[in-house]
Amino acid sequence: MTGLVLETPPEAGRGDGAPRVHLGPAGGAARDAVAAGLLRAGIELADGRCDGAVRVAVGRTPGVALDGWPEPGGGPLLLVADTFTAADVRLAVRSGVVAMLQSAEATPERLLTAVHAARYGEGRMSYDVLVRLLDRAGGDPERLRPAQDSPLTARQKTVLALVAEGHGNAAIARELSCSQHTVKNVMYDLMTRLQVRNRAHAVAYGVRTGLI
Repeated sequence: MTGLVLETPPEAGRGDGAPRVHLGPAGGAARDAVAAGLLRAGIELADGRCDGAVRVAVGRTPGVALDGWPEPGGGPLLLVADTFTAADVRLAVRSGVVAMLQSAEATPERLLTAVHAARYGEGRMSYDVLVRLLDRAGGDPERLRPAQDSPLTARQKTVLALVAEGHGNAAIARELSCSQHTVKNVMYDLMTRLQVRNRAHAVAYGVRTGLI
């Protein structure tokens, strides 16, 4: 199993124009390769900071990529790195990264999917990145003990588990036989309960605390 956990095209009907991205300054040759892939995917590269544009940080490791980002805040953040460890994933989540992709997987098609996912806040992780996050080996000292009383309802835990598997709103709605609007409401409520910033952060929290 390789590539993005869920490699479906962006949902139709959003109709608000092609996405624009702002590439960070770091990355060297990897940055150039990602830029070329984005252009082949038909994604416009913004000159300098552009409000609302998806920010793309590229580097050998997440730390290198994120250290090279010049300003906090701005649009949603997509991270492309050569390697990831569990600590790297936690760093990325704490830094507000919405979607993560390994450089080796950064084809034009996967970049397009990841950019759209970041644009609409639908957290995406490549399979290998997810494995790093879910890997419980090594006695991670930062892992929290499972909560005795779950802060989530059964349905919220089910939705969070499906998100961890890489499913988007449409796929979750089909799985649970409900509307996408209902899925969005469940996600909003569970993120509020867990006090997390985005889906990737929710998955990380759920793994560390044993919720999923």
